Amino acid sequence: MNIPQHVAIIMDGNGRWAKKQNKPRSYGHFVGTDNVRNIALKANELGVKVLTLYAFSTENWKRPKEEIDYLMSLPAVFFDKFLKELMEKNIRIETIGDLSALPIKTINVIHKAIEKTKNNNGLTLVFALNYGGRNDIVQAVNEIIKNGSITSITEQDITNNISTKNYPDVDLMIRTSLDYRISNFLLWQISYTEFIFTDCYWPDFNGDMFLKAIEEYSNRQRRFGGLL
Repeated sequence: MNIPQHVAIIMDGNGRWAKKQNKPRSYGHFVGTDNVRNIALKANELGVKVLTLYAFSTENWKRPKEEIDYLMSLPAVFFDKFLKELMEKNIRIETIGDLSALPIKTINVIHKAIEKTKNNNGLTLVFALNYGGRNDIVQAVNEIIKNGSITSITEQDITNNISTKNYPDVDLMIRTSLDYRISNFLLWQISYTEFIFTDCYWPDFNGDMFLKAIEEYSNRQRRFGGLL
């Protein structure tokens, strides 16, 4: 089976899933956070190199303050429960996005997990936090400008300075809950990405479903604009 090097997931549908259970939206986010562990372990088992999860977008600040505050508490909950297991499975934690806007307690928890796992060389689990694809490109251009006088910018210049410069481009993007949108996620990195949209809400998206998505990806022919 052809395993994608880099898988990205838009983890959508937590609130709608909770509503179906007659629970508050926060419960959906809580269960969805637990599911990050399940999918990360499955990706690591299959040999995926990078798994990037859209955890909080630059647009999510428009949500009610109560929900934002709860979302900001979840990294501490997640790492308290699962960091030991992630270490045992050799999984490395990294982030993309502007962490500086997050609460200091959240930042400290994330930095601790990054530091703790920095020498692991299994799956790289990347959390996109306060992340926006357009802003990512703008920041890359600003980095190029900062590094010296320029007369023109190439695609490679942006690739070398964007937040995912240390990762391969996205091979497969999955979005749960059957919204057919990219939602400002990894815009530069998905020029030839394969997409899978599922009507399953994120809390119900299990390891078997992830495996089926990988199998579907494996059966596709990727031509990158050329001919086979």
